[in-house]
Amino acid sequence: MDFDPTLLRAFVAVNETGGFTRAAQQLHLTQSAISHQIRRLEEQTGRPLLHRTTRKLTLTEDGEDFLRYAEQILHTLDAMARRFRPSPVSGVVRFGVPENFMGERLPPLLCQFARAFPAVRLDVHVTMNLDLRAMVDANELDLAVVISVPKSEDGTVVRQTQLVWVAAEIFEKPDGASLPLAFFPAPCIYRQAGITALDRTAVEWHVVFTSPSQQGLRAAVLGGLAVTVLTRDDLEPGMKIVDGEYGLPTLPNADFALIWSGSGKTPAALEFGQLVLNMPEPVAAPAWSLGNT
Repeated sequence: MDFDPTLLRAFVAVNETGGFTRAAQQLHLTQSAISHQIRRLEEQTGRPLLHRTTRKLTLTEDGEDFLRYAEQILHTLDAMARRFRPSPVSGVVRFGVPENFMGERLPPLLCQFARAFPAVRLDVHVTMNLDLRAMVDANELDLAVVISVPKSEDGTVVRQTQLVWVAAEIFEKPDGASLPLAFFPAPCIYRQAGITALDRTAVEWHVVFTSPSQQGLRAAVLGGLAVTVLTRDDLEPGMKIVDGEYGLPTLPNADFALIWSGSGKTPAALEFGQLVLNMPEPVAAPAWSLGNT
């Protein structure tokens, strides 16, 4: 049999308020309407659901069981209504983000936004190579997370991190040779920070590997081919921090900042930006990554 949710709400309200009069007030109905709805439920179930006396109203044993089912059904219906409620927010959100900023947190965030705003289309650029700031300035993106040396960019800082020199645990610098380095192609804040720091030293170095792919760069480092610049959060098993080794200088901190285009603060983009700003912090780097500092 199918139960009318209106009748279920009346039954739950009667139990919560302890009587027909207060239930009627809660549901903005008349007392006679509530009485009629409860009577219809009892006729439909074929058994009494309430004990009625002049002083007290209580549930029968069947009423206790019926209440549990009614509350479960209404909870599910309310959740369904929230999930599929038409959203006034629509349009397109063009978002840029570095590969290493969100990691495994990006898919759940996109899913959460899509469920909350089904009328919005997401156009997401995940890259370490494209100049996201230039794309925002050119209104090619509505908003983006950019990596920058502190105080060198506008925007809202989402997370702070530390740049470090990284090599494989198996890495050995060839005797008498310059230090082999691996970088993302320019423009890249990691590459820029590394070269700027090296220019203030006497370290001899050369670029032996370049890749626009984060996985490609990590593969080169883990293979022992070169040293690179990453954040502490980016370290993986098999890598070690080599700051201070081979004459390598200390690198600056870096910020991940959320920036906007001049025309990018649409209602949809603002909602998405708020999700990015409210993201939880990533899990702290494991102990193995901090052994050589």
